[in-house]
Amino acid sequence: MKILNQSFAIATQYKKLLADTLTPVSIYLKLRDRFVNTILLESSDYHGNENSFTYICCDPVASFKLNNSLVTEQFPNGENHTYTLSDPKNAVKALYNFAQSFKSEKNTFPFITNGLFGHMTYDAVSYFEDITIQPSNPETDIDQIFYQVYRYVIAINHFKNELYIFEHRYGDTSEESGIEQIEILIKNRNFPKYGFKIASEEVSNVSDNEMRAVIQKGIDHCMRGDVFQIVPSRRFSRNFKGDEFNVYRALRSINPSPYLFYFDYGSYKIFGSSPEKQIFIKNGQAEIHPIAGTFRRTGDDQADAIAAQQLLDDPKETAEHVMLVDLARNDLSRSCDAVEVMNYKEVQYYSHVIHLVSKVVGTMKKDVNPLQLVADTFPAGTLSGAPKHNAMKLIDQMESSNRSIYGGAIGFMDFNGDFNHAIAIRTFLSKNNTLFYRAGMGVVAKSIVESELQEINSKLAALRKAIEVAEGI
Repeated sequence: MKILNQSFAIATQYKKLLADTLTPVSIYLKLRDRFVNTILLESSDYHGNENSFTYICCDPVASFKLNNSLVTEQFPNGENHTYTLSDPKNAVKALYNFAQSFKSEKNTFPFITNGLFGHMTYDAVSYFEDITIQPSNPETDIDQIFYQVYRYVIAINHFKNELYIFEHRYGDTSEESGIEQIEILIKNRNFPKYGFKIASEEVSNVSDNEMRAVIQKGIDHCMRGDVFQIVPSRRFSRNFKGDEFNVYRALRSINPSPYLFYFDYGSYKIFGSSPEKQIFIKNGQAEIHPIAGTFRRTGDDQADAIAAQQLLDDPKETAEHVMLVDLARNDLSRSCDAVEVMNYKEVQYYSHVIHLVSKVVGTMKKDVNPLQLVADTFPAGTLSGAPKHNAMKLIDQMESSNRSIYGGAIGFMDFNGDFNHAIAIRTFLSKNNTLFYRAGMGVVAKSIVESELQEINSKLAALRKAIEVAEGI
């Protein structure tokens, strides 16, 4: 493995503005045409103030890319390094070494100011576990692991209506500051907007009957004891013309969630409204929030309250939830001590569904690479099943196409390994003027085929509605 023998000291300056007349969407629209690969991260988590921040990052200066064991690193000084991993399991160390090549002062702000922003696809698990994933489909083929470091990070505190523009300079501090330029762009009252139009009917990679057969096969595997639970999925797609950012705008309104994101990589875009953490790591503490158990919302509060109680009392949904909480405890235990369940089977309401959510926490063992803990818990059990390794092997045989970003992770990590990523569910992949979106269902021995088939539609209801609404924006 190639190890960089230099490090990039980071000089940071910032400017604070009042943000009472500014919105994340308007700021993003003002910056995206000026800076390629601009990204947006938001949250509408009902749990409180700590999640009341929006981040907009622009002007990438460094990147880490991993595809088929080939690592490509780009650095702020213009250097490019390319090498092949001698062992796929070295991916964790390679990414951590890349992050460690940036040296910054301790962040004294109670929010993100700098770090690596990017994603891992579902098939990145082949770097973490002894498992083979089917080759990518050309139509949904994207980078398996891709992270970027940005010059500008804009943080908006919505509770205080404050906006911070952070400018980071890497190594060369003599270059002229661009904060004033960013401020001018943000305060500009004019920004370009483009339309969006659906160009085809929705199509799926499998028929309803083929999906029924897959679900039944999953039930059969559970009945035989091959797995306790398995999470097969189904892909859909629609062609479009125009600006898919309008779909994101509609989705964030229709389905506000703890993780809202829009990552623009030029040749492809990933955006969504995810309710679930992949894993959260900060100061040696790790959290997983398993979501398992899904009922469709009716739109009537009293009926939804009855449905929530039925969800709590449903033996099939409870069994599924217990298995995935136990799986989270087991995954964390690989690199953590003192693992415990802090919250269990909490009912949470989203725009179109009701979920059961738990919170499992652990204290990392001394000297553990935090990214090893990410690898230990990837992908989420709620997207694979239990036992996870057997479930993933069976999923790869049962599904007719590579999952790409679905079931992977997307978000932020700092230069020391603190990590906060969403699971890529309720998520669109946009490539070649086609929107791809996917959902799965937790199949157990007591599953009913038609109910599981309908669960896919319940989970995708907000995404389908967002596509329709986007045409009118």
